[in-house]
Amino acid sequence: MDAEFVPILFNTFWALVPPLVAIVLALITKEVYSSLFVGISVGGVLYSLTYTASGRIVINPVVALEHVFQKGIIGSLSDPYNVGILVFLVFLGIIVSLMNKAGGSAAFGNWASTHVKSRVGSQLATIGLGVLIFIDDYFNCLTVGSVMRPVTDRQKISRAKLAYLIDATAAPVCIIAPVSSWAAAVSGFAPEGTNGLMLFIRAIPYNYYALLTILMMVLMAVFKIEFGPMARHEKNAKNGDLFTVDPPVQKAEENIEKKGKVIDLVLPVVVLIICCVIGMLYTGGFYGTELQGNFFERFVEAFANSDASVGLAYGSFGGIVFTVIFYLCRRVLKFKDCMAGVEEGFKAMVAPITILTLAWSLKAMTESLGAAEFVAGIVEASKGDFNMLLPAIIFLIACGLSFATGTSWGTFGILIPITLEVFKLTDPDPAKATLAVICVSACMAGAVCGDHCSPISDTTIMSSAGAQCNHIAHVSTQLPYALTCAAVSFITYLVAGFAKNAFISLFIGIALMVGMVILLKYVFPTTEVASDSASSKKETPTPEKE
Repeated sequence: MDAEFVPILFNTFWALVPPLVAIVLALITKEVYSSLFVGISVGGVLYSLTYTASGRIVINPVVALEHVFQKGIIGSLSDPYNVGILVFLVFLGIIVSLMNKAGGSAAFGNWASTHVKSRVGSQLATIGLGVLIFIDDYFNCLTVGSVMRPVTDRQKISRAKLAYLIDATAAPVCIIAPVSSWAAAVSGFAPEGTNGLMLFIRAIPYNYYALLTILMMVLMAVFKIEFGPMARHEKNAKNGDLFTVDPPVQKAEENIEKKGKVIDLVLPVVVLIICCVIGMLYTGGFYGTELQGNFFERFVEAFANSDASVGLAYGSFGGIVFTVIFYLCRRVLKFKDCMAGVEEGFKAMVAPITILTLAWSLKAMTESLGAAEFVAGIVEASKGDFNMLLPAIIFLIACGLSFATGTSWGTFGILIPITLEVFKLTDPDPAKATLAVICVSACMAGAVCGDHCSPISDTTIMSSAGAQCNHIAHVSTQLPYALTCAAVSFITYLVAGFAKNAFISLFIGIALMVGMVILLKYVFPTTEVASDSASSKKETPTPEKE
C-alpha cells in the first residue's frame, strides 16, 4: 500500500514539520523520548490525511497507526544497516564495561593525571585523540568517550564539555579524512563517470565548517573561554558537579577487586581500532580478487566500497573476543565477571539505542512526506543570476535539512547530485568547475553543521552516550558553539563564491574565527572561577547547582 499511496502533503513544507515539532519539544521539555515519539506521531497523522468525497480533509487513524509502526519503528529496526549499527553499539558497550570492571579506565585515569595536569591539557588531549580516530564517527564518539572520561573527570571538566569535544571531533574530522566511512559515502553520491574520492579530496580545503570547528575548539580551550549554557556546566564542574543535570545512567558500584593497569585499556582499544579497520576493508572487498591496482589503490577503493555498519560490527566483535581472552590471561577478571560485563554493557546502551531507533523512525516519516523532493525544489529555484551566492545558499539549505532530519548522509544524497546538475565538474570554464567543487563542499559542510546542532542526529546521540552525558544537556550546551562557527562559515562561503580560491577564503575564515574568539574573550572575561591549581586544592563537600 505504501508504494502506491502518495500523501496529499507530499513535497511540501509540511514534510519538515514532524522533526521540527520533535526538536522544539525536546528543547522545551528537556525530555527526548516523548518528544521524538510525538514527532513520529505527527508524521503519521500528516501522512494519513486524505480527501473525502465532499472535499474535506480527514485523518485516517488506521493508515496513521500502520505508518508509524510499519514504516517507522519496525521498518527502522529491520533495516540491515541500522541493525549493524545497533550491534556495534552493544558490542562497544560491552568492551567499555569490561574495561571498567578490569580497572583499565581507572588505571589510565591515574596515569593520565600525572601527565595531563591541567584542564587545557586534558581538552587538547581529547581533541587530539578525536582527530586521530578518523575512521568513523560512531567509532570515534564511543572510543574517545570511554578513553577520555577518566582524564576529564579528574580535571573537573563537565560531561557536557566532554560531549561537545567528542561531537566536534567526530563528523567534522571524518568529513575531511579521505580514508573514512564518510569519504566512502560522499564518493558513492557522486554522479556516474565522476571519481568520487578525488571529488572528496578536492572539496577538503573548502570544507570550512569542519576546519573552523577544529580551530575553534583549540582556541576556546587555550584561551579558557566558555559562554552560553556551557559556562554554567563548567562552573558547576569546577565545584564538583560534573553533570549539572541528572546523569543518564546511575552506575552501580563495582565489588570486584581491580588489578587493572594502563595496558588493560590501551591494548583493547588499539586492537579494537585494528579490527574495525580490517572489518571495513573486508566488507569493501580488499581481501578478494575483484579489486585491481597496487596496495594503496586497493586500500582506498576498499574503503570507498565498504559497508561501515557490517565492518564495525565485525571489528567490535573481534575486539570483545580479544578483550575477554586478554583479561582472562592476565587474571584481572574471572570468566563469570566477563559475562556479567556483557549484560551491563548492553544495559548501558539501552538509552542511546532507544533514542536512535526513534530518531531513525522520525527520519522515515520525513522521507515518506517528500522532504527530499521539497528541498531539491528549493535548490533548483536558487540557481540563476546569483551563482556567486550559491555556495552560501547551499550551506544554509544543507544546515536546515540536516538539522530537521538528523542525518548528514541523507543530506549528501539529496543535495550533491542536484548541485552537480547546476554546475558541471567538467565545465570548460574553470571558474564554473571550481564553483561546482565549492558547492559540493558547502553541501558537506552544511550537512555536518546541521547534524552537529540537531538533537535527533545519530552522531549527537552517540556523543552523549560516549560522554555519559544527559542528551538534552549536550544539545543545549553545544548549540551556541556550533551556531557561532556556522556564522563564520557562512561568511567564508560568501567570500569563496566570489574569490573561487580555497586558500584566500580559508585565510579569511581563519582570521574571522580568531577575531570571533578574541571578541568572546572580551565579552566573557570571567569564565574561570578559579585557577587550575586552586580548584584542584579546594574541595567543596556539597556543591550547589546554579
